[in-house]
Amino acid sequence: MNLHFDSLALPVPRGYRVGPWEVREPLASGAFATVYAGRRAPDAPAGPAEATLKFLPAGTRSPRQLDRLRELAAREPEVLRRLQRPRLIRMYGISTVDDPAEPLLDGATVVVLERADSSLDALLRRCPRPAAGPALLAQLCEGLHQLHHAGWVHGALKPGNVLLMADRTVRLGDFHQATEPHGAHGYAPAFQTTDCAAPELLWGGAGERDRHLRTTADLWAFGVLAHLVLTGTLPLPGATPGARRDAAVRYARGEEELRLSDELPAPWRGIVTDCLARTHEERVELDTGELLRRVETAAGLPPSPRLPRRLPGRPPLGRRRGTRRGSGFRSPVGWSSTAAAVVACTLLMLVVRGTPTAEAAGYERCDVGHVCFFSEKDGEGEMCAWYDDERDWSSGLAACDWGRQAPPRSVLNNGYGDELPGARYFKEPDFKEPAGCIQPLERRNLEGEVLIRSVKWLPSC
Repeated sequence: MNLHFDSLALPVPRGYRVGPWEVREPLASGAFATVYAGRRAPDAPAGPAEATLKFLPAGTRSPRQLDRLRELAAREPEVLRRLQRPRLIRMYGISTVDDPAEPLLDGATVVVLERADSSLDALLRRCPRPAAGPALLAQLCEGLHQLHHAGWVHGALKPGNVLLMADRTVRLGDFHQATEPHGAHGYAPAFQTTDCAAPELLWGGAGERDRHLRTTADLWAFGVLAHLVLTGTLPLPGATPGARRDAAVRYARGEEELRLSDELPAPWRGIVTDCLARTHEERVELDTGELLRRVETAAGLPPSPRLPRRLPGRPPLGRRRGTRRGSGFRSPVGWSSTAAAVVACTLLMLVVRGTPTAEAAGYERCDVGHVCFFSEKDGEGEMCAWYDDERDWSSGLAACDWGRQAPPRSVLNNGYGDELPGARYFKEPDFKEPAGCIQPLERRNLEGEVLIRSVKWLPSC
């Protein structure tokens, strides 16, 4: 993309200093932001050598929004560290330009982001229908699942916001519209132009409820992207964005049928059809956890790592009926958007440690989907439980304090949903020196002679 300085929404001179960063060449420009490459200045403290600097002109963010962004930026590295395969772009920080000598820049907000190598948009311009398309879509869906599992909607999913790193892995970026469903900032802009916008956001007669950003808007966008990546075409007809916008509205009203390309591979047709269901009410039956497994199967890839289970009592996003676990978090009454965001993101990667309750005793304390260890025989004493692989259970994210000194004396494998895998436990961190393996739904007393340091789920023992 060739960008001219006079065409940029916010022109910033090359070499301009923003904290430890020097502005380099422009990368992209839109109506409300201009993105530049950034390089760490020679006299700056040690840190990443490169970054992406997103300049937002003064007045495009309220103080409350800026506070929310800054708090998330401060906590984000710890949240992402807990992911085995993070698919969300890292945010290094937020700053405000204080430079009265530069009136256009004074007061501008600068979002400092991890530097991507390219984007899906650039890839598709060079190579429609890339051979790696199915694998890229699986990573994209994994990132969407991570976001929804934290209780957030992206709200602006499109090729330019799907970022490709130097190692060819995928990250989701540009969270300027990301929101909690039903939160204070959960409304779509009044005018949507992207080909990936859900039809309920395009309909001029839509009411307040229809204009609320929900997980189903991201599902629609994923369906559009999957069709585009796999066929080289958009799923709705039209030579211009306006014509395609009208086609999407007519389809949502039932005035036109969806005509998918004959080039769409058979394993993907059901996925795209479900994502492009006419209404929010139809799409709400599909959550991103279920979608991710279908996408990985269609792409011929092994399942991605499970996300840790949310704490009890959190209603799912998307699915509202049936018995499948959904993917989301709703803030308790009275919480601020910032507090809810922080808790949601923290819950995203916490490995939940089980605790006894007054209603449960012994093995009954172990929730479905966990492998649980007990300090006494027959499930008695203290308990530690994990929903995901644990590389070091005595000093990891959810350290089992008593397990540092006392070997467990009983264990229960309470399965994982419908999959019911085996659970292998090890004497050393990082899954070294196997000590045993327990079958699904098996409960077992142990000799109490071996300290356990790590646990890994397997298809079977």
